[in-house]
Amino acid sequence: MTGSREDRSHDVARVVQAITGLPRPLLLVFDCDGVLAPLTDHADDSVLLAGVSDDLTRLSLVDDVTVAILSGRSLEGLAQFHFGDSIVVAGSYGGERRGAEIDALGSDEERLLAELDSIAVEAVGAAGPGAWVERKPTSVVIHVREAEPALGAAAIAAARTRQARLHGHECHEGSNVLELMARPADKGRGLTALRSEFRPVATVYVGDDVPDEDAFAVLDVGDVSIKVGAGSTVATHRLPDAGAVADALRRLAAGLAAPSGDIRSEQR
Repeated sequence: MTGSREDRSHDVARVVQAITGLPRPLLLVFDCDGVLAPLTDHADDSVLLAGVSDDLTRLSLVDDVTVAILSGRSLEGLAQFHFGDSIVVAGSYGGERRGAEIDALGSDEERLLAELDSIAVEAVGAAGPGAWVERKPTSVVIHVREAEPALGAAAIAAARTRQARLHGHECHEGSNVLELMARPADKGRGLTALRSEFRPVATVYVGDDVPDEDAFAVLDVGDVSIKVGAGSTVATHRLPDAGAVADALRRLAAGLAAPSGDIRSEQR
């Protein structure tokens, strides 16, 4: 998404105004890649933009404000960002929570995951160099962002066809990725669980990809949903990129956060 500096500043100002006007208790929920960290070809290379970690922590220490990360990444994959202990971290679309054990896979789920893994391995082989499989506790993810585009697209399409013959799982497609889940989960259910736990009066969700639409869809009229980047969406607001999100966080932290000490002690 492109635009002038004036357009970008206006977008950020509108989002900040919408959030600061919400009643409390307030739940602020963010996807990670593409939102707090610019997208990269390989997930291991992703880093938070400057200032984002500190601003998230400042906001998480404000009375009646809960800050959460809700990502498709596993908790292991999210660990590289070192989110502060005062921030709620949920991985695998909410299927994993930092500080909590997940239920072990049942025998049927284990068999299903093995079949899904086989599909993923075959897809990566067909996509060729640059494609790889990410393995999570309850799912496998086919990544083709670094593969030759035509081969990657064909491999994803073939994997989608193969998985359709199985039952009891879910399939989620994002930007150059396909996730095959032996234990179904999505960001709509993940966000609903967070809201049930923290019982906010208002909720904000910020996301950039197709799976985030499930989260946008469960929000109410009085909530704020923010789509980052281009593409169709049901979100009520839009920001052009992760840099604009960082700008909004900086303004929110300055406006909402009470003065505090050296927040570096709050970081993991």
